[in-house]
Amino acid sequence: MINRDDFYELLKSRKSIRKYKKDIPPREVIERILSAGMEAPSGKNRQNWRFFIVQGEKRDEYLKLSQKSWLGIKDILQKKLKPSLYDFTERFFYTLGDAPVIIFAYSHNSSEERYHTSIGSVYMAVENMNLACLVEGLGCCTMGAPLEIKNEVNEFLGVTELEEYKKGELELLCAIVMGYPDHQPPKAPRQTEGRLHWLGDK
Repeated sequence: MINRDDFYELLKSRKSIRKYKKDIPPREVIERILSAGMEAPSGKNRQNWRFFIVQGEKRDEYLKLSQKSWLGIKDILQKKLKPSLYDFTERFFYTLGDAPVIIFAYSHNSSEERYHTSIGSVYMAVENMNLACLVEGLGCCTMGAPLEIKNEVNEFLGVTELEEYKKGELELLCAIVMGYPDHQPPKAPRQTEGRLHWLGDK
């Protein structure tokens, strides 16, 4: 039986890490995290997630694309963030915080399942992986920025050569950078106002 308090403490301790040590996690650790992702529920049990794991020289090559993705969101962030946090975020995009592992998450969409159910299934797998990173002593950050340059990311990963992609069935949803954390940033308070709507009997 999983301890209830430990479970909720795990959820509360999850936060996005943007600075990492350069040590590469062992292959078996990364495989356990991927396995945790694939334990997620999925619409019609299609298990429609597809993961592409990037490390080493390929990871270093991706930095040029990461820097390019920054151009698509920097103006919005400049209006939202304090100058110091904006500068930190820009550096993160240029280095990915030295994270040694990047996992790109795709959805294999199909006429057999509703679109939002398909992509929702993949995001549930991604959250499992976020929590598995914590258990393994790793940090991670889930990023939507690759969607700014998704065509180039697809080519970079060789996805464009796959039959699923050629049929229009494979869609990039996000990337997860991960590694051993090299900072402990504060976690933004959770907001509940206007988020919860109770119906029926109390």
